[in-house]
Amino acid sequence: MENAGGLGRYLAGRLAGSGESVVDVPPKLSARVRVLSTGNARKNDELDALATALAASRNGRLAAVDHEAASEALRLLSERREDLVAERTRALNRLHGFLRDLLPGGVAGTLSAVRAARILRCIRPKGTSARLRRRLASEVLRDVRTLDRKIADLNGRIQAEVEASGTTLTRIFGIGPILAARIIGTLGNVARFPTKAHFASYCGTAPLEASSGEKVRHRLSLAGNRKLNYVLHMVAVCQARSDARGGIYYAKKIAEGKSRKEALRCLKRRVSDAVFRSLMADSQAPSRSAA
Repeated sequence: MENAGGLGRYLAGRLAGSGESVVDVPPKLSARVRVLSTGNARKNDELDALATALAASRNGRLAAVDHEAASEALRLLSERREDLVAERTRALNRLHGFLRDLLPGGVAGTLSAVRAARILRCIRPKGTSARLRRRLASEVLRDVRTLDRKIADLNGRIQAEVEASGTTLTRIFGIGPILAARIIGTLGNVARFPTKAHFASYCGTAPLEASSGEKVRHRLSLAGNRKLNYVLHMVAVCQARSDARGGIYYAKKIAEGKSRKEALRCLKRRVSDAVFRSLMADSQAPSRSAA
């Protein structure tokens, strides 16, 4: 089964739940098989299905799909949290809009439910339209408070699931339960990556060489899973700013002549390798139930 987003994941889960043997075929692998089989990169449903089947039959290292795996629960919780956070952001943007209309110049800076409530209490609207805007702003504020409670509850559930998984990811500086859940939920079975280099390529942390003449340099890779890349980027930024070892490594790369962006990419690759080691150790450790 080629990883084709929500529909492919749903179908793979249903097949696995019915007792079928299902493996996860990376899109790049099936694309490579399609090019080698047809001699071109043209694609349609029939060619995609054939290329995916060929890739699955010829590769023994593909990860099996397990719809009951702990990573599946973390994926579902993480995606639900992302939806709630996005909904909260939209609600706060609407609230900003109402306050901009009610107050000259609007409200600068970050807006929270507590701050918005304090501002609304001080507004005495004049006119029908202004009173309606204030009433609607109060309704949106209630939505934000509801979303805050839902997100807080979900954070607790995610933390409990991450702790129950026994992962060592949270020992890495900058990775808490929320980011650990996103990593595990996105990756699933890490055993499908034979080396840390394969893992880095999947995450987009393996830089591409862009040397010219005697000058050796690398450029940012835009390939790989962008969600994972973003998580690793946040961890790298946190380490560069607040972690002693990460900060020293970052400063060392700058002292070697690298730009700040290049130094951060080096640190991100270092974080990627640490995450891979942690996930591999977790996969080889005895489960808690067996301990």
